[in-house]
Amino acid sequence: MTPFLITMMVFVLLTAAGFLGVRVSATLPAHHLTAESKDSVKVGMAFVGSMAALLLALLVSSTANAYDAEKSQVTQMAAKIVFLDRVLANYGPESADARGELRRATESAIARIWPDDHGRSPELDPALSWSEGLPNLIQRLAPVDERQSSLKTQAADLASELGELRWLLFEESESSISVPMLVVVIAWLIITFLSIGMFAPSNPTVVGTIVLSALSAAGAIFLILELDMPFDGVLRLSSAPMRKALNHLGAWTGV
Repeated sequence: MTPFLITMMVFVLLTAAGFLGVRVSATLPAHHLTAESKDSVKVGMAFVGSMAALLLALLVSSTANAYDAEKSQVTQMAAKIVFLDRVLANYGPESADARGELRRATESAIARIWPDDHGRSPELDPALSWSEGLPNLIQRLAPVDERQSSLKTQAADLASELGELRWLLFEESESSISVPMLVVVIAWLIITFLSIGMFAPSNPTVVGTIVLSALSAAGAIFLILELDMPFDGVLRLSSAPMRKALNHLGAWTGV
């Protein structure tokens, strides 16, 4: 189920809970609507509302941190790709095969993670080029002096780091959202909206407030779900760093 559909379901549930509270209020006996009863319910619902707000904040913080971490990894990967190409270019023309493999691996990663067809899901599992093809080509280089030996070691380290980053992106593609926690938050929100409707007069102002409040709460849920999908959806990470890196590959022949 997509984040949009889940958000719409939450919005409908919260709005329905608020309107149900208004209807229930009309059927309650008078002694259930005394000032003392309202004060008691307000205290209890304030606690529930505070807990719901706290959990919402924790979920937003958790998904936002995961999103920022993935964004940082993409930027690091793009920078390391360009730097590796520079190191190989400095090594000399013998590194042409490794540089070509680096370009092909980068093109493949962009095409798989950010497909042109938005209907396709991103493929985050790394190709063998990152963990086998590129490192093997670098290891085959035969340095003839100390400078080339140093550059080969540096290139091998960078290739290893790139392979680790690609696998890290894949492993961190799993959801960081605790489903039970999300269900509990939604349940608490439903209870809160039900209580709001029970002790509110039935007029257009109250109806508008319930609808807008439900929309705001559902928007927070939508944000949580979208941040949990950094390579898909409305808030997916930009491919600009990787595309900029690709544009620089092979553009420098070294010294």
